[in-house]
Amino acid sequence: MIVADAHQYLLDHYNEFDFIWSSPPCPTHSRSNFWASKTVDSRKKVYPDLTLYQEIIFLQNWYSGKWVVENVIPYYEPLIPAQKRGRHLYWTNFKLPSDLGDRRLAIISGKKEFKGLCDFHEYDFSKYCGSQNKTKIARNLVDYEAGKTIFETALGVIRKKDVRQTELF
Repeated sequence: MIVADAHQYLLDHYNEFDFIWSSPPCPTHSRSNFWASKTVDSRKKVYPDLTLYQEIIFLQNWYSGKWVVENVIPYYEPLIPAQKRGRHLYWTNFKLPSDLGDRRLAIISGKKEFKGLCDFHEYDFSKYCGSQNKTKIARNLVDYEAGKTIFETALGVIRKKDVRQTELF
């Protein structure tokens, strides 16, 4: 495990990897954060954090391997076109399948949200001992099935269900 500034780490070590998945912080791009700041006067207005686009442009121009930058669907028109899948946008240098899996997260709020997120991700986040909000961590995760599908696509893995003709006779 590496604990560092991920943005700087990418810049310093990008050429050491065969595949890069980046997921820059999303709160300043989030539609829900934008709506909340419009309806709650006390919520501070902030500029979108453009490190998202810095990483996309950097990878497009300097990295020769396969890469993905993932983020929420923003409240504004994305500055660089992306592939939309579910609740996320993906910037990649390869084409994603139109379906990233059958699992769908039901919208849950209130007291049941944390348990619902733990069930969906099949992980007990209450074991986490760090200082970050556990619900926020669980809310921000990409579904593991979608992540696996994206990674397999980058590797060129062909699944039997994706092949039209599976047998000759």
